[in-house]
Amino acid sequence: MIWPGTGDPYKRKKTLKFLGITAIIAISVGVASSVIQGQLGQDNPLKVCINDRDTPYKIKATLEIVIDGLPAEIPANINSGLDGECQRTMYTLTNDGTIYAEWEEDYPFEIGHFLWMWDFPLRDMDQSKSAIYVNGKESPHFINHPFQDGYHYKAEFTSKAYDESKDTDFLPEN
Repeated sequence: MIWPGTGDPYKRKKTLKFLGITAIIAISVGVASSVIQGQLGQDNPLKVCINDRDTPYKIKATLEIVIDGLPAEIPANINSGLDGECQRTMYTLTNDGTIYAEWEEDYPFEIGHFLWMWDFPLRDMDQSKSAIYVNGKESPHFINHPFQDGYHYKAEFTSKAYDESKDTDFLPEN
């Protein structure tokens, strides 16, 4: 089979030149985009390591997570850097639900930032049936509620795969 634009030597040369120029432009745009994003992300507290930074702004709060009616443990050393890896701005040291946040200056951290940094599977949760409680009161901001010093957060999530009927069904299982 003869590919379009490759039968005639003149057209083949023109087609290959066009493909080469297009490839050079695409690679240049990709490299430039990566460099620009890297430069802009150097001072983004949600993406950087704080191992070698002076971070005088420090706050802590507690988080309790309930998934499908069952308590879920928040592991120790999430993003803490104690394993030789990068220490992030929001981290845990123990498994008691205490979350620490620190940065170079006051920053509007949100409870959802910690869930994102932890890689919590929020996409697997039914957000219309889930809620965040702050000091015992339901937050209208859900995961976008500000992370504040000394507060207690309780996240109640319902997974998309959760079958609520099994909690009220009195029939024996098959």
